[in-house]
Amino acid sequence: MVNLQDILAARERIRGAIRPTPCPASDYFTERTGCSAVWFKMENLQRTGAFKERGALNKLLVLSAEEKARGVIAASAGNHAQGLAYHARRLGVKATIVMPERTPLIKVSRTRDEYGARVILTGSNFDEAYAEALHLQKEENLVFVHPFDDPHVIAGQGTIGLELLEQVPFADMVVVPVGGGGLISGVSCALKETNPRIQVVGVQTAALASMKASLEAGHVVELPAASTIAEGIAVRRAGELTFEMVRKYVDDVVTVDEEEIANAILMLLEQEKSVVEGAGAVGLAAVINGHLPKATNKKVVLLLGGGNIDMNVISRIIERGLVKAGRLVRLEVRLPDRPGMLARLTAEIAEKRANVVEIHHNRAFSKASLGEVMVEVTLETTGRPHIQELIDALGSQGWQVAEEP
Repeated sequence: MVNLQDILAARERIRGAIRPTPCPASDYFTERTGCSAVWFKMENLQRTGAFKERGALNKLLVLSAEEKARGVIAASAGNHAQGLAYHARRLGVKATIVMPERTPLIKVSRTRDEYGARVILTGSNFDEAYAEALHLQKEENLVFVHPFDDPHVIAGQGTIGLELLEQVPFADMVVVPVGGGGLISGVSCALKETNPRIQVVGVQTAALASMKASLEAGHVVELPAASTIAEGIAVRRAGELTFEMVRKYVDDVVTVDEEEIANAILMLLEQEKSVVEGAGAVGLAAVINGHLPKATNKKVVLLLGGGNIDMNVISRIIERGLVKAGRLVRLEVRLPDRPGMLARLTAEIAEKRANVVEIHHNRAFSKASLGEVMVEVTLETTGRPHIQELIDALGSQGWQVAEEP
């Protein structure tokens, strides 16, 4: 099992190549979570956009000259891939990365084109990519670098805990994303072995909570494959080593659902001006949605594990969030089919200071009767009261108005 000395050694080993990340306080989330104070550990600001390069580099630095000459291979949903590929290139080591076919394009392109690794896309999930990586490792005599169940990888991730102890020494609780368990194993060891008073809580996506299920069963279990917005922690089976470390050091593991994760991504983007992927945002999702009642009136650090999110996903999250917040709405308005009615409608909308995003004038394919026309209009608004004001104003003209769900 990894110990504090291993983590201290890892810190010295990677010093200079890994930048310490900032840990700023957040007034906004302190006011809205019930915590006495909230800090964000910004691992999304690492060179490759995630904490994973700490463990990958530590592993590379302990390889023998003969092992480096053979080259390394890993299976990864993206962040471990980028961290390993980047530092392998720096050290002159050839890297092969096997990724699931649905890995976000940004992670694939950076690993292959920017960091120079050979990338193989195979399988529908991490476990299938992992099986192929093991096959290639034997076939090509490569050195396998596990994304989480490796003592040197765990020790490298644990260096985050050492930084936290210096940045927020008075923290009561640290909230950490959990997939296979490498991050929380290292961080919790560093924290608990130095200051046992600090509570460490892990957060998983409810879609694939393999560590939580393993803790409840008392042994490592394997869950069926599932899709999730938090693909970086979509691991069906927790590690054997990480399971034992989590059982020893971690106080609790909770879960969050997909809507909660998406909302947390949007809140971080809007309020903290920080781009964070689903796997990195689960800690905030847990605190904001009341899954951590023990965080009330506590000084809490939330670890933002990575920021490598696909731009198309961000776009969908933003639009969906705007709809939920009442800042984007689609209305169906039934008008008399006469010249000038569409102009009257848009004039009324302008009078109420809503902005037209899209308008669709539907005569043939609608529920409107002969002599009427259905107009679908998508509007930017300021919130739910503004939407109701619009509906009332349009209704006062004698038009039937309905908000599309």
